[in-house]
Amino acid sequence: MTNPGGHSSAYAESGVDTEAGDLAVELMKRAVGATHNDLVVGGLGGFAGMMDVSFLKNYDRPLLATSTDGVGTKVAIAQAIDKHDTIGQDLVGMVVDDIVVVGAKSLFMTDYIACGKVVPERIADIVRGIAQACSAVGVALVGGETAEHPGLLGADDYDVAGAAVGVVDAAKLLGPQNVSVGNVVLGMQSSGLHSNGYSLVRKIVRDKGFDYNDVVAEFPGISLGEKLLEPTALYTGVLNNLLESELGASVKAMSHITGGGIAANIARVLPQGVALDVHRSSWTPADVFQVLAGWGGFSLEAVEGTWNLGLGQAVVVDAQHADEIAAFLTRQGVHTWNLGEIETAPDDLSDYVQGAKGVDGGAVRLVGDWR
Repeated sequence: MTNPGGHSSAYAESGVDTEAGDLAVELMKRAVGATHNDLVVGGLGGFAGMMDVSFLKNYDRPLLATSTDGVGTKVAIAQAIDKHDTIGQDLVGMVVDDIVVVGAKSLFMTDYIACGKVVPERIADIVRGIAQACSAVGVALVGGETAEHPGLLGADDYDVAGAAVGVVDAAKLLGPQNVSVGNVVLGMQSSGLHSNGYSLVRKIVRDKGFDYNDVVAEFPGISLGEKLLEPTALYTGVLNNLLESELGASVKAMSHITGGGIAANIARVLPQGVALDVHRSSWTPADVFQVLAGWGGFSLEAVEGTWNLGLGQAVVVDAQHADEIAAFLTRQGVHTWNLGEIETAPDDLSDYVQGAKGVDGGAVRLVGDWR
């Protein structure tokens, strides 16, 4: 690479190719632009993304909500089979589906990609996936950064992260303060592993001696890598529709089932003094969980704290409207199950998970047998 004066770029000699970065931006520009609405100020390429939030004056007490996350070691599988167009949806789901848990509507998102070498087509695939997922849930992708780190990361290595901001009126804030005995907990079906527990997945595959390009008998017609790259389900759009409907007032709390599994994540959004028995018979874990557990020599019970086992989001609702809400979510395209009812916590909580991630919350356990 040369600079405008014709002299060799010292930065290029160190392994950083700014021209490749510029080409990546050109390749992704249309997809990113498609996420912008009338509130986005400025275009792609500025030092900061901006949004006009004059509409917040219509809120009685607007609360900003923010979340940041990554995709974890799932990117290693994308790199192994050179398929990078689904990781972006994983990133969006991990971030905005945290924000909706408090009842907030995500407004905009930014992303960050660190790589050993900028391959424009690869970076564009990742960002297009992010942009398409943002468009699907009505979130503007207002900025991002691609950083080339030769010597720190291998030429084909990369990692992704993102952050988003949303808003909720304080009067509509969801959480433990709204939950009471008698409420019902609904579970929303996951699309697969989502973006958690891949260190265990990769160990299982490695111990079995499989290559991610292999087609195995348990998953016919698709490579093992493609099966494991099934993108994270996006719940934000569906849940925003629910909250904005007449049934929205019956929603008390939500939980995004990510790292830590089902019991720990639901316990985080319940108040102290209540308990929930999640009935395993409420749903059947998808084949990917059963096959991987079998390959690893684990029971499904042994991986309940690692994988979502087919349950991606939980919603705590008024009992009298639970069936209506379940039907609403199913009509929106997400299979939903009744997991159980909130009860007064018993004296003996030795079998329960109580809170997680620094939250001293309610008590949750999984009971019964998987069907």
